[in-house]
Amino acid sequence: QVQLVESGGGLVQSGGSLRLSCAASGSIIRINDMGWYRQAPGKERELVATITSGSSTNYADSVKGRFTISRDNAKNTVYLQMSSLKPEDTAVYYCDAYIIASVTGVYWGQGTQVTVSS
Repeated sequence: QVQLVESGGGLVQSGGSLRLSCAASGSIIRINDMGWYRQAPGKERELVATITSGSSTNYADSVKGRFTISRDNAKNTVYLQMSSLKPEDTAVYYCDAYIIASVTGVYWGQGTQVTVSS
């Protein structure tokens, strides 16, 4: 069974940095696109950044220049380096991935809380 597990969330002061990780495990044949989303209280889930299997990236305007998405294909892991964090970045961050496996489709992690204090 395929699963995604996020780590690296926490409490940080405004202007600080955090690095999120999301590792996929299970009987994986291949992972295509991977991404990070976030959901703040009372708001809809929104895209933060995506990365293709060839490492092409896409970012939400609100995080461009502050966040960097990357991946390690050998470890089936996607990362989100977050810098110059703002209170409005506070949210639960979720990773997703389109995984080729016995059950192919989009898989989601359980989420990790990021809280930025002012």
